[in-house]
Amino acid sequence: MQSHHLVLFALAGIVLNLTPGPDVLLVVRHALRAGVRAGCLAGLGVAAGCLVHVSAGALGLSALLAGSSQAFAMLKWLGAAYLLYVAWGLLRCALAPTPQPLFTEVAMRSMVRERGVFLQGFATNVLNPKVALFFLAFVPQFIPVHAEDKPLYFLALGILFTANGLLVSSAYAWGAAWMARRVALLHSAMRVLDGVAACMFTAFGIQLALSDAPSSS
Repeated sequence: MQSHHLVLFALAGIVLNLTPGPDVLLVVRHALRAGVRAGCLAGLGVAAGCLVHVSAGALGLSALLAGSSQAFAMLKWLGAAYLLYVAWGLLRCALAPTPQPLFTEVAMRSMVRERGVFLQGFATNVLNPKVALFFLAFVPQFIPVHAEDKPLYFLALGILFTANGLLVSSAYAWGAAWMARRVALLHSAMRVLDGVAACMFTAFGIQLALSDAPSSS
């Protein structure tokens, strides 16, 4: 692959990763509520989910998913159900009678909680079949036509995309944590953020549930 194609791929990946979506919402919310570490853990979970999709794409499993309406539907409903479950948790936080503790008040030290943040980021990404289809549509455009080992190219580019995404999510986490130390009335702001995030995750879940498999569209 020529160097300018690689640079173009990296820049396109960064722009795509900067676009707000469920992953970004999750990273920002955890960073605001529990600090940079929590936001980065959520980002690591998202990256781990991406690597699953990248590996599946390199092995041809994502193509199987794209061609099987049954497999797509199963993963679609699992992903939609999980997004709605996350939305319900966010809504409960938004409507809680007492404000949830912020990282400035209670340090996030429990390994159970940290593992939960990581797994939430992982599940939000890995249960979304549209991520697998995105990699199938986006990455092959940058693989040389005459490349001898296309799966290896796919894997390498997917890892590069995931690494860029991790850098972007870490930047979101640092920015959110910085704002959390400086924004007045943060408890009220967090209630609003939880409510908005709950609505958005509900919308993402419904949109995913209503989406059609590629083979049937």
